[in-house]
Amino acid sequence: MTVSPPATDFSTDLALALRLADAADAQSLPRFDAPDLEVSRKADRTHVTDADLATERAIREILSTERPDDGILGEEYGTEGDARRQWIIDPIDGTANFLRGVPLWGTMIALAVDGVPQVGVVSMPALGRRWWASAGGGSWTATDAGPRRIVVSGVDSLDDASVSFQSIAQWSDAGKLPELLALADRVWRDRAYGDIFSYMLLAEGRIDMVAEFDVKEYDIAAAVPIVREAGGRMTAFDGTETLSSLSALATNGILHDPFLSLFRDVQRS
Repeated sequence: MTVSPPATDFSTDLALALRLADAADAQSLPRFDAPDLEVSRKADRTHVTDADLATERAIREILSTERPDDGILGEEYGTEGDARRQWIIDPIDGTANFLRGVPLWGTMIALAVDGVPQVGVVSMPALGRRWWASAGGGSWTATDAGPRRIVVSGVDSLDDASVSFQSIAQWSDAGKLPELLALADRVWRDRAYGDIFSYMLLAEGRIDMVAEFDVKEYDIAAAVPIVREAGGRMTAFDGTETLSSLSALATNGILHDPFLSLFRDVQRS
């Protein structure tokens, strides 16, 4: 999946994606912190809840009616169709948080055209927050006063940067623990805000970098247009313009190359 879009009007698709998020919230939020929540494990030993399954089904049902010719890639029900237009769905990003009653989870909905994410919506109903973007249309979030356009920070020094590294275990499993320690030593502030919320904090200019490993396309696709339209940059951890390498590095754009240089210096040492 590449990350540089052509200029096209996706307003109709964005409107649909926002309605899909409404339908998703109607499924997921009533099940959050529910005493009878059903939890099981998938073949890869990760958790799945009845809310994950119901939320993805609700999205797919709408798409089957309104976009029958489009393809779908969802975390829970896999790939459907083989179209150049593909909806990419993570019904509940942060399932571990969801099942423990931690409100940092959300639904991610993206539309990719020829492998490029062009529309992205992230809804975190337990926080009462939503973000969205489409190619050429800017990045936005909902507020009590109405939609507000968001932009990344203008921080231009690693020494002043605030970063989210997701988890120590993730970096260790990827063999990147030396890079994480070097990062923590260099920047002003390091925290693990976790999952999709980190990318939304980046797009709002509240932090300056997010990096994670072992990610699938549905884990990250919706964040791509939101970060990009806010003025940020997203690549794989090695700097390539793809998100198919199971890693992601998102920054405010200004600091992208300095972060890559920092990581490369560690790898050479």
